[in-house]
Amino acid sequence: MSPYFDVAAIRREFPAAARMVYLDSGFQTPLSRPVKEAFESFLHEGYEAAGPKSVWLERLEMVRAKVAQLIGASPGEIAFTKNTSESMNIAANALPLGAGDTVLMIDGDHPNNVYAFLNLKRKGVRVRFIPMTDVVDANCFLPHLDSSTRAISMSHVTFHAGHRFDVESVGRLCAERKFHFVVDVMQAIGVVPIDAKKIGATFIGSGTHKGLLVPQGLGFLYWNKSFKELQPTYLATAGLARPPADFIAREDNMALAPTAGRFELGNFNLPAVQALGAALDLVERIGVENIQNHCFDLGDHLIDRLDQAGIALVGPRERARRSPHIYVIGLPAHDWLDYFAANNIRVSPERDGIRVSLGMFNTRADIDALMTAIGRRGVSRPSRAA
Repeated sequence: MSPYFDVAAIRREFPAAARMVYLDSGFQTPLSRPVKEAFESFLHEGYEAAGPKSVWLERLEMVRAKVAQLIGASPGEIAFTKNTSESMNIAANALPLGAGDTVLMIDGDHPNNVYAFLNLKRKGVRVRFIPMTDVVDANCFLPHLDSSTRAISMSHVTFHAGHRFDVESVGRLCAERKFHFVVDVMQAIGVVPIDAKKIGATFIGSGTHKGLLVPQGLGFLYWNKSFKELQPTYLATAGLARPPADFIAREDNMALAPTAGRFELGNFNLPAVQALGAALDLVERIGVENIQNHCFDLGDHLIDRLDQAGIALVGPRERARRSPHIYVIGLPAHDWLDYFAANNIRVSPERDGIRVSLGMFNTRADIDALMTAIGRRGVSRPSRAA
């Protein structure tokens, strides 16, 4: 039982959760019935009506508004992308960075955030890393600032150990120093409440295949519209303020859209966008804060069971510092991953152990099944501490 929502009812919407112990939402969430039905509806419309594209595009704008509402933005600040990596690359290349400028990042952050900025080294941009600790806030960046600092980019929640960083304090620092701020919310969106204005970022990027419940191939980019001078590195008809009705390109018609649409290339992943609309309806019905609190409670239960078994948790323990849903247990992945798979338990290998990542459909029974499986095999050697 959960005091936040009817977990049993939600669990029935995820049939895979009944067929296995699914503790891998940080990799991807299993398909839910509402999302599956949205895909099927799209395919039926395309099959029966040869593709009502105008209707699909109208729905796309409705979904854009839902994404905006989820993070406290306006629809004109949301662009659809292919994934988080594309969002981060769009952001990195749109920033006014040149030779001698420095971007600060966190050592060990997600590689597809880091590579987007390392790629700017060809322009003479420097990337400098600060240490990753359980607490990362504005104070951690202060000793590393100098006259060349122009931007900070970081994840809100880390994928490998579930750190939840104080992005709002970093956003305030960037505003005070007039730095650009880029945030990857892939591992937070849909589980951790996000307020784009409180974060104060220039760009926020994410995919949708984790907390937003849609299979891979769709992402979004939030663009703070007050930074009107930022431009895409590429240009397509979809990004123009006045797309030519006759589809003839003209040099005197290259003004960019005043919205985040300037960063889009068109030919959207329409079936996934329609599925995202259904997923967002489900998330809204439950409430992100309720999902967060449910996962926190399950995380507390997991930590208690690990402590009883003498197995280390890799990463932060306190709610103020950890994500609600990502936990790495100190068991070597090369020894344990196949064992869990053989016992119908889905988890992921990570740098320092086995990652358990929770979703809205998980229960204490899932945690207990994991720990029972560990107990059956036994821990033959000391687990690795954080």
